[in-house]
Amino acid sequence: MFKKATLGFMGIALGASLLAGCSSGENEDGKVTLQLFSNKSENINTYKGFIEEFEKENPEINIKLDAPPEAETVLKTLLTKNDMPDLMAIGGNSTYGELAEAGVLNDFSDSELLKTVQPSYIDMVNRLAGPDTKGTFGLPYATNANAVIYNKAKFEELGLEVPTTWDEFIATLEEVKSAGEIPIYLTLKDAWTGMISWNSLAANIAGEDFAENKNNGDASFVQNYSEVADKMLTLTKYGHKDNMGVAYGDGNNAFASGKGVFYLQGNWAIPEIQKAEPSIELGVFPMPVTNDPAKNKLVSGVDVILTMNKDTEHKEEAMKFIEFMMNKETVQKYIDEQKAFSAIQDVYQEDVVFEGIKENFETGELTSFPDHYYPAGIGAENLLQEFLIKKDKEKFLKKMDSEWEKIQNR
Repeated sequence: MFKKATLGFMGIALGASLLAGCSSGENEDGKVTLQLFSNKSENINTYKGFIEEFEKENPEINIKLDAPPEAETVLKTLLTKNDMPDLMAIGGNSTYGELAEAGVLNDFSDSELLKTVQPSYIDMVNRLAGPDTKGTFGLPYATNANAVIYNKAKFEELGLEVPTTWDEFIATLEEVKSAGEIPIYLTLKDAWTGMISWNSLAANIAGEDFAENKNNGDASFVQNYSEVADKMLTLTKYGHKDNMGVAYGDGNNAFASGKGVFYLQGNWAIPEIQKAEPSIELGVFPMPVTNDPAKNKLVSGVDVILTMNKDTEHKEEAMKFIEFMMNKETVQKYIDEQKAFSAIQDVYQEDVVFEGIKENFETGELTSFPDHYYPAGIGAENLLQEFLIKKDKEKFLKKMDSEWEKIQNR
C-alpha cells in the first residue's frame, strides 16, 4: 500500500532536542530496564498504574514509560538512529504500517496471544502494513471510535432527538443555533481535531477502499472528496466565534463547563471532559453523514497496538510485560478507565455513555479511519486546517493529491 518505510523515514530531520535516546538494559542491581514508548497523553496515568502492578509482580524488571510530545516524529527519528524502544504502545495508523514494513517489529503470527484478538482488527492492522508485508507485527489492544458527543442536559432541555440523516443533523444544528446555544464546540487550533469529522465524512462518502484505489490510479481527492470538503465547510458554520483559536485541551474544559451542545471527538475525549466536570451527563451517536441511515457507519480503528522491537536484548522480559497487558483483567481496566473499546475477545465496554453506538459494535456497522491509510508524511491535518481557513476547495483537493503522489513516487 505504501512505499517501503525506510524511504519515508529518510526525510525526518535528526534533532537532539527531540529525544535523549532509549535507555534499556541491565542495571547495576541486576534488574532489567525496558523502555515502553507510547504515543498518547490521555492514558499515561493508566499505564503508570499497570507498570506499578507489573513491577510488584516482577521485581527483576523495571518499565520506563516514555510518552513524548510529537511522539510519531520522535519514533521515526529513533528508527533512523537504529535506537528503537523495547516496547511500544502506538496507534494503528500509517506510522505503524511503515514500522512493520521496515522490518523492525516482532512478528506475532505464531503467538497464542494473537488468538485472543478479534479477527477484524487483526485484518485492519495487517492492511496497514501493505500487501507485500507478510506477518502480524503488533497486537491490537484498544480500539476507538469517532462520534458526535452531546451534552444530555442541553439536548433534553431543547427537546432534541438523535438525528439519523445528514439533513436531520443540519436541521438539529439550526435548531440549537436558533435557541442561542453553540451547536458544535470546535477546537481547530489543533489541526488534528479537524480530522475527526473529516474521517467520519470520508469513510462514509469516499469509501474504505479509497487509498488502494488512489495508489492504483483509480481515484483522487479531486474526483472523490468534493462532497466531503463541502460538508466540512458546512460543519464549521455551526461552531463558535473562534473556531481556529481553541485547542483540544481547552475545548474539553469548555464543553465540560456547558459551552456547546455537540462536540465532534473520539471516545478518548470523554474521560477528559468528565475529569473537568464529573457530574456532566454525556451521550454519543455516529455522525449521520448521508441521507441513507443504512449507509452511515461508525468510524472505528485500532487506537493502541502493543508491539516490541524484534532486536530487543530482553525479549523474554518484554514478552512478560505484553502478556501482562493482554490479560483480560488488565484489558478490562484499560477500557474502563480510558472509555475505550476492546480489541480482545470477550472484553466489553459497558459504560452507559456509549449506548448510542453499542449497536454498531454488536452488528459490525463499522468502517475504519481513512487517514490511517494515507501515506505518512502527507500532512492531511495541516492541509485541512488551511482549507478551513481559506475555503479554496479546488486548490485544497489538488494539493492533497499532489502531496500523496510526491510520497508515492519517492
